[in-house]
Amino acid sequence: MSNKPTHTAFQVTKAGDKNFWNRIGAAWENKDGNGFNIKLFAMPLDGEIVIRVAKDNADEEQD
Repeated sequence: MSNKPTHTAFQVTKAGDKNFWNRIGAAWENKDGNGFNIKLFAMPLDGEIVIRVAKDNADEEQD
């Protein structure tokens, strides 16, 4: 297992027809493959938390 996160955590909020993705943390797959360890840098009060496979540039907007 690498120290590099396998997934990125985002807070997703809506404003009209637009979604805003804010990076709020990272996730690593557990050694046994049956879950994740998640480290959040912020706890959102609204919107939803979405976990996505990490990309090279985690700050770019997701789909």
